Amino acid sequence: MNNLIQTLRPRIESFRESLYLLARNKLSLIALIVLVLLVLAAIFANVLIPYPQDIADASHIEIKLQPPSAEHWMGTDELGRDIFSRVVYGARVSLRSALGAVGLSLLIGIPLGAIAGSFGGWVDNVIMRLTDIFLSFPPLLLAIAMVAIMGSGLNNAILAISLSWWPWYTRLLRGQAISVKERKFVQAAETIGTSRLKIIFKHIIPNCISPVIVQASMDIGGVILTLAGLSFLGLGAQLPTPEWGLMISMGRTYFPDKWWYCIFPGVAIFITVLCFNLLGDAIREILDPKTRKK
Repeated sequence: MNNLIQTLRPRIESFRESLYLLARNKLSLIALIVLVLLVLAAIFANVLIPYPQDIADASHIEIKLQPPSAEHWMGTDELGRDIFSRVVYGARVSLRSALGAVGLSLLIGIPLGAIAGSFGGWVDNVIMRLTDIFLSFPPLLLAIAMVAIMGSGLNNAILAISLSWWPWYTRLLRGQAISVKERKFVQAAETIGTSRLKIIFKHIIPNCISPVIVQASMDIGGVILTLAGLSFLGLGAQLPTPEWGLMISMGRTYFPDKWWYCIFPGVAIFITVLCFNLLGDAIREILDPKTRKK
């Protein structure tokens, strides 16, 4: 038992320090609480929303485009659907899509960056020139071009964003890998005959992952914005999916008279992106002692 406590003590101390740093930054703590509530709302959306049938193509023409009221907190849309229900359910769509896009980007970018930094030579040159080609285009423009080729749809939009986002993680991890591969524990593993791929995935990537985690946490907000932009242009989510960008696109026709239609989804995007950015700053402070405020 004592041995177990001794083993876990460094992790417990690290966890306490992380909680202290997070609690010290009030904005980041508020952002974390808001995101936890948002995630819970997304998970239990079917239970929380007052009008579950309105997340699809239900129609209540007799109450269309009504302003916020006690029955419909955020008003109704052109089909009489409850906007509050669609915004809350839209959190599930946006968060799941953003996490999927960032996860796929990491799945591509991390191994390529580690391989480029570890092998060097022509392998590094080939991978870096490939990333240069992708980075020569603005991410949103590249995503639009890819969706135009693959066809409109939420899944295609997620794939397009992933293919335009992975080079940033590749470059970030490559720089870390170049430094880590010169450390003594990596050289010791090479000395005893450990295979190169095992060294990459067991030693190099785990010791390079912190900056990537920070960047990914901040990129989730950017991906949500990009997905909303693609849906706004008609290239992402399609009707009747309650995606925030698509709701803004549909509501812009009635703005400013029916302001609630596009304002509330826009506020949802703003709050979510802001909270992810604030949380990303907190994670960077926790993982990188050099950025901590005294």
